[in-house]
Amino acid sequence: MSILASLARAYDRLPDAPPYGFSTEKIGVVVSLNIDGSVASVSDIREVSGKKKTPPTMLVPQAVKRTAGIAPNFLWDKTSYVLGVTAGEGKRTADEHAAFVSRHEADLAATEDVGLKALLLFLRSWTADQFVPPFWQEDMKDQNVVFALESDRLRHIRLHDRQATRELWAGLFVQGGKEDQICLVTGKAGPVARLHPSIKGVWGAQSSGAALVSFNLDAFESYGHEQGDNAPVSEAAAFAYTTALNRFLERDSGHRIQIGDASTVFWADASEAHSDAADVAERLFGMMLDGPATNLDENMQADKVGDILTKIREGRRVASFAPDLAEGVRFYVLGLAPNAARLSIRFHFEDDFGVLAKNYQQFIADMRVEPSPREGYPPLWRYLNETAVLGKRENVAPNLAGEWMRAILAGTHYPLTLMSSVLTRIRADGEINALRVGILKALLVRNFKLEAPVALDPDCKNRGYLLGRLFATYEQIQSAALGPKLNATIKDKFYGSASSQPRKVFATLDAGSVNHLSKVRKASPGWEINLQRQIREIMDLMTPSDDPLQDPYPASLNAQEQAYFGLGYHHQRSEAFKSRKTEVSGETAE
Repeated sequence: MSILASLARAYDRLPDAPPYGFSTEKIGVVVSLNIDGSVASVSDIREVSGKKKTPPTMLVPQAVKRTAGIAPNFLWDKTSYVLGVTAGEGKRTADEHAAFVSRHEADLAATEDVGLKALLLFLRSWTADQFVPPFWQEDMKDQNVVFALESDRLRHIRLHDRQATRELWAGLFVQGGKEDQICLVTGKAGPVARLHPSIKGVWGAQSSGAALVSFNLDAFESYGHEQGDNAPVSEAAAFAYTTALNRFLERDSGHRIQIGDASTVFWADASEAHSDAADVAERLFGMMLDGPATNLDENMQADKVGDILTKIREGRRVASFAPDLAEGVRFYVLGLAPNAARLSIRFHFEDDFGVLAKNYQQFIADMRVEPSPREGYPPLWRYLNETAVLGKRENVAPNLAGEWMRAILAGTHYPLTLMSSVLTRIRADGEINALRVGILKALLVRNFKLEAPVALDPDCKNRGYLLGRLFATYEQIQSAALGPKLNATIKDKFYGSASSQPRKVFATLDAGSVNHLSKVRKASPGWEINLQRQIREIMDLMTPSDDPLQDPYPASLNAQEQAYFGLGYHHQRSEAFKSRKTEVSGETAE
């Protein structure tokens, strides 16, 4: 099933889906009219939070698709169109207001509805110089405005809610005399959408919205077709898929997470008999990659979802404890990123939820390392931040997030830029933590089919791993001799060169450790013996038995060996923390 077709099907599952021809928009002002068109009251309905006013959303006649021209909405719009006033320069404000008046003169010419007649009377008598207190406030400029009859206002009925208005709009919305064509999404004949409604809520895209499907240059057109005729999608299907996608992109929809620069939406599709399983799948996915859910439905037992997630993370097959979830639910994930006035698709996944859960389990296994991250199962954005300068989301490489997410969903190789990004950050800031080491281990296992230990493996003979362990041991000796609160350890000074060009560094570190060990011997002879034994065990594994005179320190390490170096350092350093109590007490650890 195509992306558009699956989104159009998702529209039918929306619990409060707007009807065909309507859209949810942010409305800040309600103008109440008397029957003669005079203003009865003006209500600023924005919600105040601190010093910020936020307009609530309201169901209104669907917004027009604006490009460079002037195009007024029906019965609502921003103040430049409705009232002819704006907070900016307003070079074409007069033309926008004239277009708004002209449209309603034409569309409402035959109306007998008292509310719509009142609006016409208001527009005929209104001039921009009437925008003065007490009715009109300066901060109302550029807000979206709707109208109501004063007799309906207290019942929260606007002009666009009146029955006569809805019947009129139903006829206006399908006007245009367009020839019916077979829709590529539904397979049914219907009038084709020339311009598809805008998609809003994508991080970094234009606030007015961007297009997912558009044809605006001759190079995109063929056989003389223009705009939407190049890929016929019916107006009904265009409305359905854009409505569903806009709903999923809302901040608290429960259907979106941010993965780098990709605004990621997800949804499930299931038969009516499996609708509950579809709801569970959607909540599970958000918790898998973005941490605990914060907006579980009141009717959904959070404990049930958490229990299923625990079993998935334990590696159990979903079919063994939730067969409806494994095979009865089709799952979709879509990553969108801004591209000028359009949207680019970073990744798209479609498969049974059981397949998705299996691939997620493999991701968990790949990333597992001891000691584990403090978060237990960190959200994906936390891992991505470890690849970015200063750990900021905006510094994540543009394509890295999408490529990694695609690999996780599909169970394919991780992007190699992930390894270079992590190694670069470690060399730059000297931070070696469980998140970064987990990424390096995952790449070794999945991309290079290598064995990488989860916890300290004293028998692992990989030279990068052994050098990492040795480096951590030298740091441990320095800390034991000089105290743990040093301004800069050997890690801060030498980690980058030690992990890439060991021969230049380790001879110096070995010589320096001799002096440090003598200080440890005076304070705790038993502890000094343990540290000497630890170095000897590592060196024995590094020195080939058939050539004991060979230099154990290679001139350089490749990227995979540098990843092993980080893994060995992390494991050995964690062992040092476990032994701190013994170190302080001066006992000999056997």
